[in-house]
Amino acid sequence: MRNTDIDVDVAIIGAGTAGLSALKEIKRAGKTYVLIDHGPLGTSCARVGCMPSKAVLHAGGLWQGQAFIGGGVRQMLDVTGPDDLWRAARSTRDALASGAATRTVAAAGERLLMGQARFIAPDAVTVGGRTVRAKAFVIATGSTPIVPAFLRDIQARILTTDSLFELETLPRAVGILGVGAIGLEIGLALSRLGVRIVAGDLKSMPAGITDPEIGARAVQHFKHAKGLTMWLGQPINVTRTAVGIGISNGVATEQVDWILAALGRKPALDSLHLEAAGVALDEHGQPQIDPATLRAGQSALYFAGDVTADRPLQHEAADGGMIAGFNAARHGAAIRFQRRVSLSIVFSDPDIAFVGTPFDQLDPEHIIIGSASGQSNGRSRVMGTEDNLVRIYADRINGNLLGASIFAVHGEHIAHLLAWAMQRNETAESLLEMPFYHPTIEEMVQSALSDIVAQQGVRRAEPLGVRHLDREDLNSSTKNFDHNIWNQHPNRYAS
Repeated sequence: MRNTDIDVDVAIIGAGTAGLSALKEIKRAGKTYVLIDHGPLGTSCARVGCMPSKAVLHAGGLWQGQAFIGGGVRQMLDVTGPDDLWRAARSTRDALASGAATRTVAAAGERLLMGQARFIAPDAVTVGGRTVRAKAFVIATGSTPIVPAFLRDIQARILTTDSLFELETLPRAVGILGVGAIGLEIGLALSRLGVRIVAGDLKSMPAGITDPEIGARAVQHFKHAKGLTMWLGQPINVTRTAVGIGISNGVATEQVDWILAALGRKPALDSLHLEAAGVALDEHGQPQIDPATLRAGQSALYFAGDVTADRPLQHEAADGGMIAGFNAARHGAAIRFQRRVSLSIVFSDPDIAFVGTPFDQLDPEHIIIGSASGQSNGRSRVMGTEDNLVRIYADRINGNLLGASIFAVHGEHIAHLLAWAMQRNETAESLLEMPFYHPTIEEMVQSALSDIVAQQGVRRAEPLGVRHLDREDLNSSTKNFDHNIWNQHPNRYAS
């Protein structure tokens, strides 16, 4: 683009997942646009988030499976040690980030403007000395890691997920502050690659778990993880020592090389100067955003992705980008959208997953909890994963599925099935009409649903899980069977 001022219908600030999703909607509406990003290009998911962490988890899983690596996997991957797998994971990260950056350039073309955007008026921002005027803006600037002030004295030994994957070789020992989803995933991944991990959190349950039974099962399981020490439910102190960094829970102290701050992320808004855009900010400096339109107050600004601090997940960023882009392209006539059922997965192997309404937001007097343990599931017992636990929450009166917490190997698949069911407003009884294959982990869902129905105490004339066909339906079904099956394959049903 030439070094002149720019006038467009919509300016998108941030070229991550949310920004690119918004771009598709704005182009589809036939509006003029500019895409602004301060760099580096490549989505947060690809560069520093979900994809590099999963690549390292996969690498750790390979190295932990020594029996398999000793045979063919080590030779196939040309692996001689964990550092080789770490480099392979970083290469995967680089390839994914590079691909995302290339797609961004291709999508925006000459309408891509690199630089830091700053509002100077409700309808204008400056970028590198140029002024961009727009009828509406999509703010998709993402988030930045939280690094508390008490860590400033050891700043040179602090890592975040934005910098962790820049290490060329694996450290020997890492202390992790925060055992949320990211802290647990990274801690497990590095420990499986032979890094000694000491992870601490004020919360008594890891990974954002609020269901106490799921939490107890997860803590019991991971306390046996090789190379991983977890201090939960107690304050953690970090100090500089003569030989490195000391991390302590007040009783024990461990020496580590690095501290990974995994204490969450905050919206990246500080450099935008939203006050000049006429956006009201709360006491924390955050705008009030309508969750159904993603518009801030009566302004021309629509917020999407991690910058909203609501559901900071890649698929939610994509959905938010669509909504913000759709409404920004039609500014003045914003449409309210219903978001999809909440779905969150921690790839901790066993996975930890949450679907729908969280346990701590439900009224215990109005729900039924259906439980299924791996100890009673055939596939879990064959796999040696008896720690598996599925808890499904349903309305006590009508059996509508409200939420679920999962701790299970392959729990990511169970979580998807339940999210789809809740999106379709299934009840425990109606979902039991679906087929369940034996032996599978999915049979735990069947067991938990049956538990819910049993607790409802409703007497039924028909067996649970099969549909009753009335006479008219039966006649129709019989006719359809005669025409479509019997006449085409008579030998299949011959006596």
